Amino acid sequence: MSAILSADDLNDFISPGVACIKPIETLPTSSPPPSDPNAYEVSFNTERPIPQSDLPPAQISLTDCLACSGCVTSAEAVLVSLQSHAEVLSVLDAAPGLRLSPDGLGIENLDTGSKIFVASVSPQSRASIAATYGVTEQQAGNMIEQLLCGPRGLKSRAVYRNGFQWVVDINAAREACLVLGADELMGPILAEQGGTDGTNQVSNGEADIQSIKPILTSSCPGWVCYAEKTHPYVLPHLSRLKSPQALMGTLLKTTISRRLGISPDRIWHVAVMPCFDKKLEASREELTNEAWENTATGSVRDVDCVITSKELLMLADSRRVDFSKLPRTPLASRAPFPDAKLHSFLYPPPRWRKNGDAASGTSGGNLHYILKHFAAQFVGASVQTTRGRNVDVQEYTVTSATGEILLKGARYYGFRNIQNLVRRLKPAKSSRLPGGRPGGPVRKGAGKATGLEYAYVEVMACPGGCTNGGGQIKVDDPVVSGRQPSELKAGPQEQKAWLAQIDEAYWSSEDKIDDDGALDIRHDIVDGISPSYVKDTLAHWAATTGIDLKRLAYTSYREVVSDVGKKVGETERVIEIAGKIGGGW
Repeated sequence: MSAILSADDLNDFISPGVACIKPIETLPTSSPPPSDPNAYEVSFNTERPIPQSDLPPAQISLTDCLACSGCVTSAEAVLVSLQSHAEVLSVLDAAPGLRLSPDGLGIENLDTGSKIFVASVSPQSRASIAATYGVTEQQAGNMIEQLLCGPRGLKSRAVYRNGFQWVVDINAAREACLVLGADELMGPILAEQGGTDGTNQVSNGEADIQSIKPILTSSCPGWVCYAEKTHPYVLPHLSRLKSPQALMGTLLKTTISRRLGISPDRIWHVAVMPCFDKKLEASREELTNEAWENTATGSVRDVDCVITSKELLMLADSRRVDFSKLPRTPLASRAPFPDAKLHSFLYPPPRWRKNGDAASGTSGGNLHYILKHFAAQFVGASVQTTRGRNVDVQEYTVTSATGEILLKGARYYGFRNIQNLVRRLKPAKSSRLPGGRPGGPVRKGAGKATGLEYAYVEVMACPGGCTNGGGQIKVDDPVVSGRQPSELKAGPQEQKAWLAQIDEAYWSSEDKIDDDGALDIRHDIVDGISPSYVKDTLAHWAATTGIDLKRLAYTSYREVVSDVGKKVGETERVIEIAGKIGGGW
């Protein structure tokens, strides 16, 4: 395993490395030359100078952490002061919020510093709340919405009575990512079969960047951050699609700013997510308004703040709101979203949208949807599952009616399994001899099936999936057990049983039905999702905002170069020393 990687606790908490690009020292201020001509005279005083004790503390932002390669991924030890429940309260109390006009299509007050507040909630966070309070996932979602914008929630004790104007379900963006992800995979496959010219012809050409087979999911920021810093050869395999969190942030910022005629910096978006790594994702330079509009006033994040499921409860406690006593019913009224078609997409009829079943997993179901979508293209095709070396490794094959293998995919959860995957993807070393063949040391099992034969791999940093994120409510939290922290003695088995309860809540959504109670009968339903409806909604979004869909839905990744562990030559060392003392270089 990598020397940077800690395998002591297989979750998304990786301790910081020994090096950080952010200095922890404060350089002394320059002082005027002394008037005493003997000020620099050598003395024999052996007393050491007393170090300055009032130095300001070092401030490390999440952007600094993304640029540093001393860490693998986020951790609680990283100073995340810019994204916390305290920051949410600070922004809410900074100034009166923007008010919508009666028709919901404009703003009445544009006071300096005023913002409009929106929130998005992940299904994993709702499942964590549902297991904690013994309610259904839908009721947990209602409680969260009541906290963020209801009369008995945060604004009941706020300075300016500010609350969130809209609270949306990230599942809407998840469905869009699933549909676009299937198209991203189908382009290369059709090219291999002679259906295209080899470029990424996905869904009318929304993406013009080809991901190399196998395509690896990129919705887990812990995994992406790890790949960028330690295995850059994996980056061409990463899916160029934004994660559901990032896509939802772009959708909200673009639509609200265009429809209401306000700048993106007047919109403040908070996401409730299951892990701390999502804070790092929100800080990426690629996920700002600079990606979808030309701006000269500085970048604005698509997601301004991320709080975890546990921090959501801390948010309620900070306002002295008893979360358990919040209403479990929907809000009596909700302001319409500025775009009617997108309102229907974000707020479908009750029980219309579901998280999936156990086969899809608790991390969005990327692979499961693609397998279903691909199998639907062939009459009689079926999906077979084979368990890997442990429960967090699964292999899948789509076979035809005659037994021919049409597609192979896999699911790799947890950093220990990710290590095995990236080793299989590592390119062979090229020979330095003239006419030599690429080669290297022969690895055990090199002749067997490797990850290179997969067409698509779902990769997540947390064992068990996103419901096991580091920001989820744990079984030993006082809110679950009702005991003091000193009395808690929860072991691995208790936590495993607790995770099973969260998973059960995640999958407990009822079947999709429409307003009349009849089963949804769209003609092209794949795993409960209509690709034609999703694509039509995305096309409407791009048309109304005047922004090409590939700028809205796709992103990029880059290698993070590290100096840690590298040998520094004498010339570089002299230049470094000279630079520190101002040596005229």
